[in-house]
Amino acid sequence: MIQALMLSLQSLSDRRVAAVLVKIILLTIVSLVILGIGLWFALQWVFGWLNVNDDGFWSGLLSGAMIILFSILLFRAVSVAMTWVFADDIIDAVEDRHYPRQAAFGKRPSLGTGLQMAVRSIVRVLGYNLLALPLYLLLLFTGVGTAIAFLLINALLLGRDLEDMLIARHGAKGAMNKLPRLMLGLMGTVGMLVPLVNFLVPILATATAVHLVHSGNSKL
Repeated sequence: MIQALMLSLQSLSDRRVAAVLVKIILLTIVSLVILGIGLWFALQWVFGWLNVNDDGFWSGLLSGAMIILFSILLFRAVSVAMTWVFADDIIDAVEDRHYPRQAAFGKRPSLGTGLQMAVRSIVRVLGYNLLALPLYLLLLFTGVGTAIAFLLINALLLGRDLEDMLIARHGAKGAMNKLPRLMLGLMGTVGMLVPLVNFLVPILATATAVHLVHSGNSKL
């Protein structure tokens, strides 16, 4: 795992990967801004419908807090969805540099397939986290239980997303065993909670998954 992560860091020096990183950062920011603006107006409409008249102070404060929370919760979904769109460019760059033999036998999925899988990824993230919301609330009194549950659930989801990217290209040969997949998903989920680092995580996690699968370490 550590060796695969170190190799994935080298990918950031690849021009093709760097270009994808810039695209993902820009599209993620634009998407979050658009969604944030939409949420702001939706909340203002709700406050108006409820006849909340506080000169905009409390409604504005609540709207700002919800937008911040919204951005934190959906950053992972949006950034991974953007990564799905460009995942094959990342995988191409890593495989061409480190695993040319595997690259020759891999079949690059179509853009349409990538978009479909991105949508499914978003639906899974939102769906499972909404289903887990009662659990998150129930564990609040423990102090750390909610954070642990959130990390584990999203680690499983992220690990599956990364595996799906490689299975789409290499079939069953792109599969990973559960423990390495969970560890990679956990590392990625934790990394996405760190400001600025979170923009690098989708690229690094995808590259690490490629190294794990092709080096055989994912089968441990």
